[in-house]
Amino acid sequence: MKRSFLFGKVHRVTVTAADLEYEGSLTLDAELMEAANLLPYQRIEVYDVTRGTRFATYLIEGPRGAGDCCVNGAAAHLVEVGDKVIVAAYCELEDREVAGHRPRIVLVGEGNRPYAIKDAETAFAKVPVR
Repeated sequence: MKRSFLFGKVHRVTVTAADLEYEGSLTLDAELMEAANLLPYQRIEVYDVTRGTRFATYLIEGPRGAGDCCVNGAAAHLVEVGDKVIVAAYCELEDREVAGHRPRIVLVGEGNRPYAIKDAETAFAKVPVR
């Protein structure tokens, strides 16, 4: 049996653009993708912290260091520029793989710059808003 686990997450990245005319996906700064161990075309879940909307799409690599987080296509209706979102990817693990699994969690601050990378979360821990 396989179970689904968090693989990588970019926490509280700011939406920099929302483009209805694009075919689809989410364009994300290559530095953030690398920090979270995420790849182009990987399926992601997006959770809008600002308005509570949620959707699934896939990643497109944006320019490294530009701070881009552009929601494209139909999902652009679900966000506004300036919203804080969580971008998360999941993986399927066999029970024997679970003990050694550690997700990659990237905390993002001003200008969509990573300020911390973790491999665990603690219950009730609040992330400082930067």
